[in-house]
Amino acid sequence: MSIVVKSVCKALERIAPLRLAEPWDKVGMIIESPVPRTDAKRVVLTIDLTTAVLEETLKVPTALVVSYHPPLFQPITSLTLANPLQASLLKLSAAGTSVFCPHTSLDATWGGINDWLAEGITGPQKATAKVNILGEVKGEEGGAGRIVTFDDPVNIEELVQRVKKHLSLSQVDVGRPLTDKPITSVAICAGAGGTMFSGVDADVYFTGEMQHHEVLGAVARGRYVILCGHTNTERGYLPVLAKKLSDALSYLAQEESPDGLSLEERAEIKKYQLDIHISQTDRHPLDHM
Repeated sequence: MSIVVKSVCKALERIAPLRLAEPWDKVGMIIESPVPRTDAKRVVLTIDLTTAVLEETLKVPTALVVSYHPPLFQPITSLTLANPLQASLLKLSAAGTSVFCPHTSLDATWGGINDWLAEGITGPQKATAKVNILGEVKGEEGGAGRIVTFDDPVNIEELVQRVKKHLSLSQVDVGRPLTDKPITSVAICAGAGGTMFSGVDADVYFTGEMQHHEVLGAVARGRYVILCGHTNTERGYLPVLAKKLSDALSYLAQEESPDGLSLEERAEIKKYQLDIHISQTDRHPLDHM
């Protein structure tokens, strides 16, 4: 493993420990190139490893792609070029590029994606809004989802405007119960939150997507539902991750770092001047027409 890949993986573990990931998830090193390029100083951050992201990545020597969603999720019996996702992994490996996935560990950690979503809906009430873990509490390091409670109620129109502004969206899908009511609590889950919201007592369910009957059931029980598109609840976090990664790498290069890097490796990190690049071709896969 190259020093670039090793140090970035250690930095990502500081940001979002893999032990926080859900048991069903596929996180960590997805594929490690056996021929890492010594001249590669770029790390690419993306939500999905699409063909467009692959082509973008191959244009510049790249040590590591950090793909939020795991490119390999279901068990496989072969890796072939006939499968586009598998082909991307094979081509990256041949080019000396490895692939790492943080996924639900990045959702759960304090300061991760779900906390970023919570920040976006508090607005001017940030000082008084309370953010707590929704779902399993995983020690002191975080937990699966978030629930925000307001001392002063907010109406659905105001909340939707906060969501659209935070996610840079012109429209979202909203499920409304028959009778409008003031909102004092919002349950949050990045991506697909239907399962996590089951049995949760909150005025609003805010996520990327839910199944049709999950939405019907929530609205029938008097809940609002705000759906933004799966990856739209995740992509805006990439600049935050880029800053956290840069800070973590700077920390690893310091002598007081307890993360087990040798003096030679720390010197290499300082020398490399890594280019942390947010993919410009990664995008939500669906268009409104």
